[in-house]
Amino acid sequence: MVNKINDAINTKIKPLLAEHNGDIELVEVRDGVAYVKLLGACSGCPSAKSTMEELVSCVLKEIPEIKDVQLVDTISREMLDFARQLLRK
Repeated sequence: MVNKINDAINTKIKPLLAEHNGDIELVEVRDGVAYVKLLGACSGCPSAKSTMEELVSCVLKEIPEIKDVQLVDTISREMLDFARQLLRK
């Protein structure tokens, strides 16, 4: 099943995200739920929710074993570090 998911990500999702300097990574699959992470420009983007609903979930739910798709760590490490620096001041 992981191979099916990665194939769908690599052929159907990544090329579209790359047009916007974004990327995606499959984090894990557990109990029929695919957990993914948006990377690059897509990480923390205001349109990330729409990307998940209209692209990622639609494509991955075509795989019969996938019941749901969840986004993890929507905020980039750089953004978290920047926010921590601001809060320390």
